[in-house]
Amino acid sequence: MAKITSVFSMRHFFVLSLALNVSLILRTMYETEQGFLCYRSKTQKGQTTQRMRLSSSSSSSSSAATTRTEAQDGVERVINLDQGDPTMYEHYWQQVGEKTTVVIRGWQHMSYFSDVSNICWFLEPELAEEIARVHRVVGNAVTEGRHIIVGTGSSQLFLAALFALSPRDGPEPVSVVSQAPFYSSYPSMTDCLKSGLYKWAGDAQSYSKEGPYIELVTSPNNPDGNVRRSVVNRSEGTLVHDLAYYWPQYTPISSPADHELMLFTVSKSTGHAGMRIGWALVKDQEVARRMIKFIELNTIGVSKDSQLRAAKVLKAVSDSSEHGGTWEGVESFFKFSYRVMAERWKLLREAVNSSRIFSLPEFPPAHCNFLNRVFEPQPAFAWLKCERDIDDCESFLRGHKILARGGKHFGVSPKYVRVSMLDRDNNFNLFVKRLSTIHL
Repeated sequence: MAKITSVFSMRHFFVLSLALNVSLILRTMYETEQGFLCYRSKTQKGQTTQRMRLSSSSSSSSSAATTRTEAQDGVERVINLDQGDPTMYEHYWQQVGEKTTVVIRGWQHMSYFSDVSNICWFLEPELAEEIARVHRVVGNAVTEGRHIIVGTGSSQLFLAALFALSPRDGPEPVSVVSQAPFYSSYPSMTDCLKSGLYKWAGDAQSYSKEGPYIELVTSPNNPDGNVRRSVVNRSEGTLVHDLAYYWPQYTPISSPADHELMLFTVSKSTGHAGMRIGWALVKDQEVARRMIKFIELNTIGVSKDSQLRAAKVLKAVSDSSEHGGTWEGVESFFKFSYRVMAERWKLLREAVNSSRIFSLPEFPPAHCNFLNRVFEPQPAFAWLKCERDIDDCESFLRGHKILARGGKHFGVSPKYVRVSMLDRDNNFNLFVKRLSTIHL
């Protein structure tokens, strides 16, 4: 009996000892893992803080880091200038600093409604005021007698315009046309929903169908930078003027635009593409009501946070312009942006002349009433053509690790590409340097 008890006790003691050891090992592993996770979490927070500090550092530090990066990867780096992302303007707004900071408390601007007395009930009064002011300061558009409609970028306003201008009782969708080369997104945006109201019908120059139509007039034009006018010119047509680039850094402002329906955006005027704010100036009240109805059905208005931020930025633009050369120690916005664009176009033309296998359009100079000077247009995009026996310029440049958008997307020959002129300095400078070294 004692033997059985002894064996039983030893067996239980062994199992108990094993369990305690396993428990100790698991606890040690758990504490080690927790310590590592805690360390990693702290490290990640530190890295995030560091990244935030770096993102707000001066452009000189950024340029120095970029120079080192370029020296490391050299020709291996892919230069993407396909998109029109206007990051060129970051440097200016860093200089402006806190003047455009907006603080919105958690309980503010919670309602759908902004101004119920306005036909555009979701338009913030502050933004409406600054839109009218900046056009008055620059002199590039008539706002008197117009309804101001805010949209989530000019893209939403473009679709709202098609909705508003399409006949409701037509036997077939109304044709939408634009002169080639046209903005590459017009066809896909028009046909993406396969609407029964409207459909893409191609190049306005070859359009000959009878009946109502909508013509899109982009001036200055994206992609080639030319000043545009309507080309179909028939009584049954209606026009939408896309004036996203009618600002003095891109083209001389000769007179205020005065059309039935005009589209603008902060994306290309101030560089704040991420705000997703555009506006339309509409003369006809019924067209304005239909556009507002589209936005109401589509997004139930437009972000108030973005509107208030856009108002603050536009106010800074107008303030800097009214103060002449400098504004509280900062160069006026349009003088800065004009100067940068002029320098970039000068560098690009020099690179094209050095390579001798590309060409660029020439633009006639004109007097700008706002800047009070004569200059050639300096568009937001370069319409680059590959000469000689290069039939596909997009593929040719891709072979040199330069990404640009080919002419086929704009309804013309693939010998052309559209190149963004609005990227950051390091990307643009590397592009110009590489382009100048390309030879056949």
